[in-house]
Amino acid sequence: MRSMTKHGVSLSILLVGIALGFVLAGQWVPNVSAVPRQDYETLETFTNILSIVKKNYVEDVETKNLVNGAINGMLTSLDPHSAYLTPDLYKELQMDTQGRFGGLGIEITVRNGVLTVVSPIEDTPAFKAGVKPGDMIFKIEDDFTKDMTLVDAVKRMRGPKGSKINLSIKREGNPELINLSLTRDTIRVQSVRNRTLEPGYGYIRLAQFQERSDRDLQRALEKMAAEKGGLKGLVLDLRNNPGGLLTQAVRISDIFLDSGLIVYTDGRIESQKQKFFAQKDASSMDFPLVVLVNGGSASASEIVAGALQDHKRAVVLGTKTFGKGSVQTILPLDDNSALRLTTARYFTPKGRSIQATGIVPDITVESTPQQDGKPEDRKRQSLREENLPGHLQNQQQNPSPQELLDREREKQIPSSAPTGDETIDNDAQLKRALDLLKSWDVFKQVVQKKAA
Repeated sequence: MRSMTKHGVSLSILLVGIALGFVLAGQWVPNVSAVPRQDYETLETFTNILSIVKKNYVEDVETKNLVNGAINGMLTSLDPHSAYLTPDLYKELQMDTQGRFGGLGIEITVRNGVLTVVSPIEDTPAFKAGVKPGDMIFKIEDDFTKDMTLVDAVKRMRGPKGSKINLSIKREGNPELINLSLTRDTIRVQSVRNRTLEPGYGYIRLAQFQERSDRDLQRALEKMAAEKGGLKGLVLDLRNNPGGLLTQAVRISDIFLDSGLIVYTDGRIESQKQKFFAQKDASSMDFPLVVLVNGGSASASEIVAGALQDHKRAVVLGTKTFGKGSVQTILPLDDNSALRLTTARYFTPKGRSIQATGIVPDITVESTPQQDGKPEDRKRQSLREENLPGHLQNQQQNPSPQELLDREREKQIPSSAPTGDETIDNDAQLKRALDLLKSWDVFKQVVQKKAA
């Protein structure tokens, strides 16, 4: 088989995700230049308040904590995605992007308010200890996980290689809690997983856009194309993918496109006005493609879905995406901290801004009802960019009355969905995608027969 490798695109590191991702659509900048002194004249009020708080507050407070709080407040007032990254948070962000960190190797989610294992990663401490999909984590060390956020739980379970942690797990069919003592190890997150749905029809799940995602996806395609009968159709699953590196969004789109614009960014300064194009190579990528999305598909996921949709390369199926169409630039500071600052908006090849609107699927298919959870879970899961306080407005259009009605209706549709690990009969969206690919092949044969 001919190589499917595309030439790499030389890009600055950009961030295009919600909470995960190192490159959501910004630049990597060596340091931040000083602002002229005259621009700081209004800081006199700030220094006066700082002095008053230090002198009169009921408890003694460190100046560093007050300044950090002021910085966070300033950035939070801009939009939900700009933030100050302390050295620890900055380091955490780098590990997320590289897909490598110290931990247990468990993919987790919250189902019906309970911390639940999606799956253990093969050959990790959790996998070796016998942790199974569906296990409910009741305690981390001595703390119950009820009402613990996903972020807090992940933070608690990560740690240096060689350090120990205790978990208490409830497993269906077992009346007793299972107490496990685990030793953390270096974990390599697998952002790409693939399997064959039926002979000739492949499935690739892309969980996050990391540094090697394009190469892993290339290998998965080559593996499936080498199977008997080749690859007649593919499902690319971007559901609940929060984003990641913009470079990877471009390269992965490029795998499926021979030419044309993939995405462009537009900001106040010239360096934020960029265009990224597909490059033609010798690979044969003409098989039908269905892209699965939902309300948890954000940023880099939306770039890929939007590019393939605009070029008529794929059918986008599922529910409307999150709607994060802004670009964050990572600006490192001298003390190993950094700013994550929104510096541009990105647009699909046809000039669509998905900011606070999202990608609307070509075919709308809701997730399987029995997996939607309780009504209160639905409300919590349906969060989108447009619901975030202080989000950037979409400058292209004002919503029509019908669009406002549609948004209210969509609030009742949960953004969570199966990740493709379930059997296809329990995944309505995946089942519909496979049926569509098979129908596509049948119609192609009918047309060829008539032409003959």
